[in-house]
Amino acid sequence: EKDAAERAVRDLAADLLEIQATREAKAGIAFPPDTPWQNEFEASFPYQETEDQERAIYDVKRDMENGRPMDRLICGDVGYGKTEVAMRGAFKCVMSGKQVAVLVPTTVLAQQHYEVFAERMAAYPVRVELLCRFRTLPEQADVVRALATGSVDIVIGTHRLIQPDVRFKDLVLVI
Repeated sequence: EKDAAERAVRDLAADLLEIQATREAKAGIAFPPDTPWQNEFEASFPYQETEDQERAIYDVKRDMENGRPMDRLICGDVGYGKTEVAMRGAFKCVMSGKQVAVLVPTTVLAQQHYEVFAERMAAYPVRVELLCRFRTLPEQADVVRALATGSVDIVIGTHRLIQPDVRFKDLVLVI
């Protein structure tokens, strides 16, 4: 029993290493440096960034500009600015004509994030949509169609985002 568990752990570690090596060998998207709109968008943040938040923002944008697939985990308590870090990465992605999906665990959180993203991006040509049970079936169908054609830039939703009928035209960032 112990030997089987050790073998399973070694096999899992080998699989993870193989997946990581494959990802490292693939080219990602090298996003361009910040645009004036990016700077304007970031300047509209109504709070002072924390030191940790500034470091996370810098690291995310550096990863996005280096042309390799990005895997980054941002951790923090409620109210410590993770959403702002996500919005800045999402905005940078959208300014390059790519799509973003923000996957959240609850419909209430999806609604909250949708409202924050939509409000912050209202001054820019960015279409933000919500995909969860708070939307009627016809509204959901409209969002799904718009994702496939690329007319939605950022979609925020629950597990509904990973259903088989959801297709994206050019999804490159998942938060």
